[in-house]
This record gives sequence, C-alpha cells and structure tokens, in this order.
Amino acid sequence: MKTIKEQIDIIKRGATEIIDEKELEQKLKKGKPLIIKAGFDPTAPDLHLGHTVLINKLKQFQDLGHDVHFLIGDFTARIGDPSGRNATRPPLTDDDIVANVKTYCDQAFKILDPNKTKIVYNSSWLDKLGTMGIIKLASQSTVARMLERDDFSKRYTENKSISIHEFLYPLLQGYDSVAMKADVELGGNDQKFNLLVGRQLQKIHDQETQVVLMMPLLEGTDGVKKMSKSYDNYIAIQDTPKDMFGKILSISDDLMWRYFELLSFRSLDDIKALKIKIDNNELNPKLAKVALAKEIIARFYDDAAAEYAEQEFNQIFAKKEIPDDIEVYEHTLNNQPISLLDLVTQTGMTASKGEARRLIAGGGIKVNQEKVIDDKLSFSEASEMIVQVGKRTFRKIILL
Repeated sequence: MKTIKEQIDIIKRGATEIIDEKELEQKLKKGKPLIIKAGFDPTAPDLHLGHTVLINKLKQFQDLGHDVHFLIGDFTARIGDPSGRNATRPPLTDDDIVANVKTYCDQAFKILDPNKTKIVYNSSWLDKLGTMGIIKLASQSTVARMLERDDFSKRYTENKSISIHEFLYPLLQGYDSVAMKADVELGGNDQKFNLLVGRQLQKIHDQETQVVLMMPLLEGTDGVKKMSKSYDNYIAIQDTPKDMFGKILSISDDLMWRYFELLSFRSLDDIKALKIKIDNNELNPKLAKVALAKEIIARFYDDAAAEYAEQEFNQIFAKKEIPDDIEVYEHTLNNQPISLLDLVTQTGMTASKGEARRLIAGGGIKVNQEKVIDDKLSFSEASEMIVQVGKRTFRKIILL
C-alpha cells in the first residue's frame, strides 16, 4: 500500500499542472478509490503514442487502486472539440464515430487492465438532456467566460467565424464530470479551459469539485510539433514493430528523455541512472533508445516482436542487409522501357512521380544499394533489382 506522498509522487510524474494538489491530497486521505476520468473523442480510427500519455497516467491511477473510467465522447465527437483551431471544426458523422469507436477499446486495453477499466459513453447521459436540458446547461456560463478561452478569443479578435454550437463543447465536457461524479479528470494542457468548466459545473450541482491533472502534449518524431497524423510525425499504436522501432530510433537524444518520462514505465530513478551513464560516456545513447523502443513495442505486441524488430533494424542499418520479408513486384516489359519513377510509384513506394523526383534529388532512393542521381533512369532489359526508398521501404523488382 502506497503512502499518500508516494501516490502523489507517482501521480505528479510528467504532469504540467495539478489544480489543485492540496485537494488531491485531501481526496486521497479519505482512503477510498477515486473516480478517475479521461475522455477521448473518436475522431480517428487509431491512437498514437501521444494519446498514450493520458492512458499511461490512467494506468498509474489504476495500479494505485483507483477506479478508472475511460470515457468515449461519442456525443461530443458530433460537435468536434475546437481547441487550438482557428476555424470551425466540421463534426463527424454517426458512421465515422461508430467506425472509429470499434478500435479504441482494443488499443487502450494494451495498456489498461480491461477487468479494472470502466468504458463509458457520454451519449448515455447527454442524449437524455434534451432541448431544455441543453438550454439550462447553456445558462450556466456566459459568452464573456467562453471568450476567455484562447482559441475563441483569438478568432473573435481576428473576426473569424465561431459557431454557437462550439460554445457547447466545453459545457458538455464539463457536464460529463457532473454525470460521472469525477474526482479527478485528466487532459492535455491545451484542455485547461474545458477541464476547469467541469469544476465550475460540479460546484453549481453541489458536488465536490474534481481535481484537474494536465499532461503535456508529446512532441512528434520531428521534436518540434505535437505528435499528430496531420504533421506526419506520429508513431501509431498499430504501427508494425519494424516501423515503431525505426521511428523511435530516429528521435533525437534530447527528445528521448521526454519519451522516457511520459511513455516508459521505468522508475524515474532508473531513468536518471541511465542519463548519468550517458552523460559520463559509460553508455551509448543509442542503446538507451533501443531499450525504450523494445519496451514500447513489447507493450503493444510482445517481447518476441520487440527482439525481431531490433534484429531487422540491425540488418538494414548496421549490417546494410536487406530485410527477410521484402515484397516482390514483377513487371512485364513487352519491349517497352519503364522508368524508375514509374516503378516506385506503381509499387506504392512513393505517392507520386513528383515525390520520387524530390527523393532522388535528396539521395533518398537506391537501386542495389547505390544512390540514384538521375531521375530519368529507366530499364529496358529483363533483370532483378532491390529498390530502397527512404530508410525502411524496400522492394525486390523483377523485370520480365
């Protein structure tokens, strides 16, 4: 059984802000499991490691014996959270939501214990509010209060459109906390306004206010922007072990420590000891990165997959060998030459000839391990070749 101080130390790990820590201490002193809430709108069919920052924190609360509620915002997804956006966000259709929800639980349960996790949908109470309920909820805030939110304020100042329904999103998210009687709500630090609305509405409904725990937005593999599919800097939970390993190994040494703190289940003392070894030149930082990659892959797959991903990575990058499971593509010439640009596009290695040209200009395409420098390269005779695009994409191409 952890002491109150030990619990708070675990809970605070990686958090950017807690409102407020004294309230959290008082709740923990009651000696009973707290209701821990984190909401996820099913806006995409898959989750990435940035999403798991919150799920990892839920896991920590779960391990401490608290009641974790994984909230799927199937109702609020119809509105779309406008946080951080400079334009009205188009709502999802019901079909989009149903399709996206299907994969969420399976992915979350790779971290959370399914037997100790309560999956809830906010449509189960928000659908029941009805028109009068929504109007009453809207009366519990003001336009001035809504315009305190940074993105709304900025758009209002710049004379950009703000739809009235967008004001409802923070209120509905806050009402979720009322319906769930949440003791603690987790969210990204870009969600502060919405999280505080939950506290406000709980006061109005004579409930003990929830503690708000904010986690940072994880930077993507570029080390600059937040992890997002939109920025193509993400590592998806459903990435193959090979791709996951390669992407984690590609992050900078400095960013590695951020990933260790927010994604690893190692203790902070272990991570500190690793950093000291690297600072003292007793350990190559790449080995620490390999350990991090294998830990994360094992979480979503298994130890064997992590080991194989490392071996395959070493084959490609350390030994400069071709992976075992390379795809084979056959093309019949019929006395008609074919350009390399056409080959890499037809095989799906690049999205377009334009992308292929840019890659060649940057030395990003190889044929039989030799960099291609001529974007007009073509082939007219039967042959076999290994074509590599970027660091991890290979095809064995057979020309007949």
